Amino acid sequence: MTVSQATGPITDASLFTAVLSHFASGITVISSTSDGRPVGLTCQSFFSLSLDPPMVAFSVARTSTSFAAIRRAGDFVVNVLSAEQRDVSSAMARSGTDKWADVRWERGTITGHPVIEETLAYLECRIAAEYDGGDHVIVTAHVLGLGHATHETARPLLFYRSSYHGLADHARA
Repeated sequence: MTVSQATGPITDASLFTAVLSHFASGITVISSTSDGRPVGLTCQSFFSLSLDPPMVAFSVARTSTSFAAIRRAGDFVVNVLSAEQRDVSSAMARSGTDKWADVRWERGTITGHPVIEETLAYLECRIAAEYDGGDHVIVTAHVLGLGHATHETARPLLFYRSSYHGLADHARA
């Protein structure tokens, strides 16, 4: 096995990014509305935080203009993307375009924010707190409502080593 390593203080951002790319993660879209229009961002740093009370968390770049709108709204929807939704993830990762032009969605029953059609699951949330995370903000939130897909063959969209992946057929439970 060939190993690239750093000793001492980590100053090489590209090595840090390369190392972290070896951790596979699911892909979500955090969505909300601003002035009646949908806003959203692709997020792979989403996780469950607490069962009692139900809470989740995610981190987002401080420079994100979409998060600024989500913060102003105070609540949002986490959309857990399926393997068939690579195009949705890519659209929500762009800046300066109409991210929602080709995305089908309906309003959440609690927040009224976008629940993207054909996602594996969604959680309607209210921001509880924000914490410093260097060049990111760590956001914690209370879960207000949720739902999941009923079709058993659906698979999650994963991100590993800077590209999208799905679960292999042999990995089915």
